[in-house]
Parts: sequence; C-alpha cells; structure tokens
Amino acid sequence: MEKKMLYKHFKELDFGEILLDEPMKNHTSFKIGGPVDIMIIPKGEEEIIESIKFCRDNNIKYFIMGNGTNLLVKDSGIRGVVIKIGNGFNHIRVVDNRIISQSGALLSIVGKQALKNSLTGFVFASGIPGTVGGAITMNAGAYGGEMKDIVTKVRALDKNNNILELEKEQMDFRYRGSKVIDEGLIVLGVEFQLEEGNYSMIEEKMRDLAHQRKSKQPLELPSGGSTFKRPVGYYAGKLIDDAGLRGLRFRDAQVSEKHCGFVVNRGKATFEEVFTLINTVQKIVRDKFGVILEPEIKIIGD
Repeated sequence: MEKKMLYKHFKELDFGEILLDEPMKNHTSFKIGGPVDIMIIPKGEEEIIESIKFCRDNNIKYFIMGNGTNLLVKDSGIRGVVIKIGNGFNHIRVVDNRIISQSGALLSIVGKQALKNSLTGFVFASGIPGTVGGAITMNAGAYGGEMKDIVTKVRALDKNNNILELEKEQMDFRYRGSKVIDEGLIVLGVEFQLEEGNYSMIEEKMRDLAHQRKSKQPLELPSGGSTFKRPVGYYAGKLIDDAGLRGLRFRDAQVSEKHCGFVVNRGKATFEEVFTLINTVQKIVRDKFGVILEPEIKIIGD
C-alpha cells in the first residue's frame, strides 16, 4: 500500500497521532536519522495492540521504539511504520511497595515516584534516559543494579497477538538481554517490587548518582548512550582509551573525551560518520587487544 494511502487509512482508524515522513532525528537522542514513512504515537494499550495487529495482518513492516535513547538510524530513514510507545502510555501507580507502570513511562519519572513514596531499590535506574519498556527489553542496568533485581511481573504482547502476564523467572533476564528480545515480545506494562526506605537517604543517593553521571558521562552532547557492550573481563571505555582513541574524530562524530565508551554527535553528524567511527574503533581495539567490541546501540533503517 502506498504510504500516503496508508497514512490516510491509519488516520481513519484513529490509532493515535499519525505522522507522515517524520524525521527520526527528532525522536532519537543521537539527533540522527532520516524520515520514517509513517510514525504512530498511540495513546493507550488498545491503540498499540490494534496498530500492531493491523501491520501484521497486512504485512506492513513495523518497528517498536521507546524514547530513542539507544538508536542509531540510517540517513535514508525507515520504510514502513514506527510505533513510538511513550507519552500517552506512561501511567504510573503506586500500591504499597509496588510500582505498576505502563511501558512508555520514563525511568526518571518512575524514579521520582519511588522517591515521593520513600521507596528504595530504583535509584540505580532513575538516571537512565529511557522508557520502562526499553529498559525491560535490554535488562538495563547501572551502578550495580539491573532491572531483573526489581521486576516482579511483565505484561507483553507476543507474536500471535496474545497478551502474556510473565513472572520474573520467565523473563530470562541476562546482561543486556531478555525473553523480550528472544521471542519478539512487546512490553506493555511492568510491576516493580521495591522496599520502604528513608526519603532523605534515597534523595541523597539519587543526587550523588546524578552528579557522577554528569561528571563522568558526556550528557551535554547527543549520543546513543553507552556505545558498546561490556566485553567479558574488560571495560569497553578503558580498552578504547588504552588504544589511544580518546577524542578520535571523524567529521562530526567523536569518541567522547570525557568517557571513551561513548560516541557523540559534535554537531551535524550523519549515520555514516558515526558508523564509520564505530567500525574504526572496533578494528583498532580488535587489532591491539584481540577483543571484539559489540555495539550496545541498535542500528536500524533501510
């Protein structure tokens, strides 16, 4: 189906906000990426499910995204449909020591709710710049904590359009992976189990971690977050630094001078510039140390 006809059809079906030829650079933290044919921003679970069903039933290629904090999109953009789960599907409620969140909620907002209710256990995640759905998918972690430590239940849509209620033990959480990736699930909601804590102590810890992030990570520049996964027995940033690559630049793409584990956009970097720099870093580290750096960012596009 031609994209303008498809756009009109989606508008009639009322799946939420529908955008035609939307630049992906407006939706990624890298500020890079060409246009997607159609972007759907659903406002509720039914709209998410129905838009996915429609794409599946009509063999329309689609991609599910959250806050776009770990995406590197090609300059040619994306053919088909991007379904962005974010604003409009971000309701959070607190029940005793549990936080029940829709998948589009930002981790920072969940962290603020945990603080407001003096609940401890979520502090490690409160500064991760992504959504709950993305964090569950990748078993996001920082400062010694991971999603698997605090998740009790996950609500997800499977490839056959069935809604699953999964216990933590069924999620196959591991370093930067989960059952969501293995089986192509789409996270709809999550339940976190936290513990009662002291408001002032939680606030102080959040402030301390925020200061550490600001002082050690290049938050002032667009990036996709940590560019590489941690190799077994090593740290990606240290390997890159030891290889003499701190500050290495290819046009507007650069290995961060503040933290070598990040590739940053110094201005108007293109996909090709970032991709070339990533490949260069991988080759030099492999040649010097025999270690293969695997990207943590997801590369998409046509």
